Amino acid sequence: MDPLQRLRDLAVSESGFVFDPYSGQTYSLNPSGQVALEAVRRGEGPEAVAEALRLRFEVDPGQDLARDVAEFLRALREQGWPAPGAEGP
Repeated sequence: MDPLQRLRDLAVSESGFVFDPYSGQTYSLNPSGQVALEAVRRGEGPEAVAEALRLRFEVDPGQDLARDVAEFLRALREQGWPAPGAEGP
C-alpha cells in the first residue's frame, strides 16, 4: 500500500471533522490543521506545508513556521499516520 494511502482515505469534512476508517477514531482540526493535513496528503514536505500555511493565512514572511509544522507532523506520526519529512526531535 502507498504510505500516504491511509491519509488519503481519511474522511475530512469542511468543518475539520476527521474520521479514520482504519482505526475508527475521530478528530477535529482547526483551519490551519486542515490546510496542513491537505498538504501532507498531497505528499508535501515540511517546507511546502509551511508555505501552504503562510499563503492561506497571510503569515508574516519573517515568522518561522518550522516548529509548528514539525509539531503537527509529530502528532500525525503519533496517530500512526505517515508524515513525509517529519524527522526531528
